Amino acid sequence: MSGNNVSHANNKTRRRFLPNLCNVSLISDTLGESFKLRISAHALRSVEHRGGLDAFLLKQDDADLSPLALGIKKEIRAALAA
Repeated sequence: MSGNNVSHANNKTRRRFLPNLCNVSLISDTLGESFKLRISAHALRSVEHRGGLDAFLLKQDDADLSPLALGIKKEIRAALAA
């Protein structure tokens, strides 16, 4: 998104609203290993709300996930099927 910085003198300069990205290590309970991901703070809250990385990835649509997250989701499904 974009918008304006507005000063006390009502001067307007363009600015960008960037997502709050965090580098985190999330642990998969099913696979027993950790994965380093760069996700937004909102997504991190969603992971914690759903009960961990495994539950979050299994419930999330494939179109919304990155290629790395899709690979992790595929590994989790294979481990749960075995």
